Amino acid sequence: MTVHDAPSGPRCFPLLGEPLALDLVNTLPAEGDLIADPAGLRAWLAAQAGRLGPGAEAGAEVGAAEVAAVRAVREAARAAIEAVRSGERPPAGAVRELNGAMRAAPVHRELAWTDAEGLTAVPRRTGPAGRWLAAELADAVAELLTDPRVAQVRRCEGPGCVLLFLPANPRRRWCAAGVCGNRARVARHYARHKPSAH
Repeated sequence: MTVHDAPSGPRCFPLLGEPLALDLVNTLPAEGDLIADPAGLRAWLAAQAGRLGPGAEAGAEVGAAEVAAVRAVREAARAAIEAVRSGERPPAGAVRELNGAMRAAPVHRELAWTDAEGLTAVPRRTGPAGRWLAAELADAVAELLTDPRVAQVRRCEGPGCVLLFLPANPRRRWCAAGVCGNRARVARHYARHKPSAH
């Protein structure tokens, strides 16, 4: 769902379903910060249901500390992804921030028995919600940064659009064909059919 075709009411996010690290970076579109407050972060976490650990899905408390921790990871992710997708070394400060977030809430495994699955080893994080949430997101960023496909990450070609995506099709040029793609097509049509000034 995009900001442009979203129903009024709950907050909507411009581009969901990309790798989690890109979904996080895309919470800062050209129109403003979508996770600037606890309500925005809660809405984004709800939109990411099933992609984060059990703490996020259980509706953990989200306050100013959690917003600050997630926004710090997002800023580090943005800087690191921009550099690495261009074949450059990521900024040392961004790497430090991501490593610090992952170190602050290390993951451990807990054994659990369910009748449906039997014995499983479930990854868990402990500590304050802001720390484990930032750690999970930093892990997602680290996964993308070390994936060879990071070089394929693109910025939408739509005028004024800053969203990033990992194209499944190498011809993909826009975050959403129905939004930025339509705008580009309309602009080309207008330029071709514009009356000439004499």
